[in-house]
Amino acid sequence: MTALRQRMIDDLTIRNYSPRTIQTYLLHVGNFARYFGKSPDLLGAEEIRRYQIYLVEEKKLSWSALNQIVCALRFLYRTTLQGKVEIDRIPYGKAPKRLPVVLSRNEVAQFFEACGNLKHRALFGVLYCAGLRIREARLLEIRDLDSQRGLIHVRQGKGNKDRYTLLPDSLLRMLRCYWRAYRPAGFLFPGRTPTEPMAKSALTSAIERVARHAGIKKHVTCHVLRHSFATHMLEAGVDIVTIQKLLGHSSLKSTSLYLHVAMPAPRITDRPVDLLDPSTLQTSAR
Repeated sequence: MTALRQRMIDDLTIRNYSPRTIQTYLLHVGNFARYFGKSPDLLGAEEIRRYQIYLVEEKKLSWSALNQIVCALRFLYRTTLQGKVEIDRIPYGKAPKRLPVVLSRNEVAQFFEACGNLKHRALFGVLYCAGLRIREARLLEIRDLDSQRGLIHVRQGKGNKDRYTLLPDSLLRMLRCYWRAYRPAGFLFPGRTPTEPMAKSALTSAIERVARHAGIKKHVTCHVLRHSFATHMLEAGVDIVTIQKLLGHSSLKSTSLYLHVAMPAPRITDRPVDLLDPSTLQTSAR
């Protein structure tokens, strides 16, 4: 391991970056160095510019993938190399303004009706009823469910932040049915190895199969269920600041995106989670 690599690891660690982020940043910086065949401390603004052009024009990276690399390089040159390159010389890509894909309530009902695997149904229920990210759902443990308060404790979500989100009665009933059938002990949704969480790839392929079987024409992903949760809560009259906290967004700007896809006339209810119709979350195994 080079001294520069170790220094960057130390800089990231003392600033409490997650192990996953540290690994990702090191990968991007390593790819940058290999592209020129030189250590990053021998490279400057012109090489960074050429590398970004290569990523955009030849690799055809999405703006989000490009900006992740930009974050890694900015950290390297701002912090570890202490301003060797001015940060403004490492520009971010401009994000396209796209609205999220959102399922209607009828489509949500179709989706869960078409899901015959109880384990998948329970996990998809967590994504929709609690608004979790796929990684947060995969890493849930039994101890994170507070049935008495009707809350789910999300530990170390995006940005290494803990938060609480909803555990409505309909979801709790489904999870109890799932637990009786599978008896998970540590992770709520373990993979083939009980001590490891369920693989992301397994969920990605499962949700695509279920959406096709349900006849839904939209491109359905795990994150679409999270988008649908936020939009339906907004339509139910829940204030946007509360939704921001439930989703774990650091900025209200991220949450305000749902204002553009929610129906203009919200339906008010005393308990917004009641609009997440329990009939769509049948607990019987097939």
